[in-house]
Amino acid sequence: MVSTKGKTTNPIIFMLANLINSRHFLIPARVLLSYIALNALVRFGLLIFNGDFSLLMPQRVIPMFAIGAVFDLAAGVWWLPLIALVTVLWPANWTRSFRIVTGVLMLIVCASLTFVAVSEFFFWNEFASRFNFIAVDYLIYTREVIGNIRESYDLRPAFIGIGLLTVGLFYTQWRGIKDASNAPVLPWRKRFIGLAIIFALPVLSFFLIEPRYKEFSDDTQAVQLAGNGHYEFFSAFRNNEIDYAQFYRSDTVAKVYKVLRAQFEILAPANFHPASPMPIEREIVGRGPRKNLNVVLISVESLSAEFMAAFGNKENLTPNLDKLASESLFFTKFYATGLRTVRGLEAITLSIPPTPGNSIVKRPNNANLFTLGEVFKQNGYEPLYIYGGYGYFDNMNAFFGGNGYTVIDRTSIKKEDIHAENIWGVADEDLFTLALHQIDQRDAIKQPFYAHIMTTTNHRPYTYPNDRIDIPSGTGRGGAVKYTDWAIGDFLRQARLKPWFANTVFVILADHTASGRGKTDLPIENFHIPMLIWSPGNIEPATIKTLSSQIDVGPTLLALLNFSYRSKFFGHDILHDGPSNQRAFMANYQSVGYLEHGTLIELRPQRRWRALDADSGKEIPANEAALKSLDEAVSYYQSASEAFRAGTLSNPEKP
Repeated sequence: MVSTKGKTTNPIIFMLANLINSRHFLIPARVLLSYIALNALVRFGLLIFNGDFSLLMPQRVIPMFAIGAVFDLAAGVWWLPLIALVTVLWPANWTRSFRIVTGVLMLIVCASLTFVAVSEFFFWNEFASRFNFIAVDYLIYTREVIGNIRESYDLRPAFIGIGLLTVGLFYTQWRGIKDASNAPVLPWRKRFIGLAIIFALPVLSFFLIEPRYKEFSDDTQAVQLAGNGHYEFFSAFRNNEIDYAQFYRSDTVAKVYKVLRAQFEILAPANFHPASPMPIEREIVGRGPRKNLNVVLISVESLSAEFMAAFGNKENLTPNLDKLASESLFFTKFYATGLRTVRGLEAITLSIPPTPGNSIVKRPNNANLFTLGEVFKQNGYEPLYIYGGYGYFDNMNAFFGGNGYTVIDRTSIKKEDIHAENIWGVADEDLFTLALHQIDQRDAIKQPFYAHIMTTTNHRPYTYPNDRIDIPSGTGRGGAVKYTDWAIGDFLRQARLKPWFANTVFVILADHTASGRGKTDLPIENFHIPMLIWSPGNIEPATIKTLSSQIDVGPTLLALLNFSYRSKFFGHDILHDGPSNQRAFMANYQSVGYLEHGTLIELRPQRRWRALDADSGKEIPANEAALKSLDEAVSYYQSASEAFRAGTLSNPEKP
């Protein structure tokens, strides 16, 4: 260190200062500073937009912005190599063209940054999260996503705002471009040293920064705000499928299988297959003569339990379902396994816990699995999957078609028969008309059927025919819920007139709830959904208060019909087995949970876990009961992940 005229000069700092103040690196330096400043503003804007002002308390807001700055820096350095490559390689005497080229490049960068910044507010409004797996999916299904945004929002203010922000941000950079064009030109050796540093920064960012570093609080919203949208997007893209054994708490295979087997041995005597690679592969024996009843299962888009009067709602949004609840097996402590349609479809169809990463519905190698539809098929039924949208969305056609279902989507509906439609699909009444037509065809040839119907109307932009209910179309979620309830009621009224009605069981449940917002990663109230099983003359009404989840749908339904079959299902019969082993499964994008005895066990990446009080969401000590639940949670999730990875979820009749 050398002191000159009272100033201390470090050779490394001096060299970096020369690099930054040169023509070649002044622009990248200003871009990085602007990027960090812009994302700090986005973070503050999302905090205010979120509406939870307790996050402004110093003990939360200070670490939130400090950690956020680290993630902003880690993401910002990825923007620099291309810019630096242009500024370093551009001929020194081409000053005018230097300004033009770097100006155009900077305009593109500014437009990109402001577009993403504004997009973050739209995404937060829908999911209360920074970009995640859903945002990655949006790259694949651009037609539906862009269509949904256009139908749900007036985009003119957004585009005006993006334009103004782009111009403002570009104006702040233009001064830097002019300064850079007049700045000293470095020798080639120093240029390449600077370029090497800039190219090294993203590499260091990749290896040194991990998503868990932002988890400074138990408050999920605070953790999300501490992140960076760009970083979260690429992290989700890179971790779209997560190896459970590598990233989550695990144990020896022998212990995991022993604990899992015990969960089924305590229910009732079971004939396990000793040679099976799955510890729970077993023979299920019906409790009486088989009931040859048809089944119609309706999975309703975003039907939270809180919408029903039976759970305290005062808005009269579900009069048909509330009336039906008193005539059905009504399950009041029933939970969705995830926050997306594909998670619900996975649980209902495969009876498997929601393993980390993407749903099996969207993963490769997901054909010829052991499914609920396959059990029906083995017993002479035709399994149908009937969807109001285009079945290519979320890989539904490939998944259901590859597992023996007959897939029928909106392409089977004539244009003149559609009363209303939006980007997600036709109005639910048109879907049910299609379903009635398809079921009538099967009944005409005496073909037993299992029809899984998936609705779409209760999804933004919430549009439907205007003359059906007393809430105008497109005005919000409440109207969409009430319209869907009307459509279900209308469908059941028409079904009563059919010759097959008396011989049919109707199952109605949600695919997931309407919101995932909460203070914790897995707020259990945002997984609470209703399920009704209705069949006048065949099933006696009752209220079922047993804790359960969507993976239990298949085993419960098959038990009601007294089916005997060879099972690989992880779920169990809620009515007979559930009371002695009450538990539920739930997951978001990376955290998976196991709810039992009022305790929620959360399993997270980096082999972390914690026990939470289910009512308050507060972390509790790892006592003996919590450790027992932890072992059970690990046994379910590790076994399920390994079963899919190893291919042992295949149909037992078709190994």
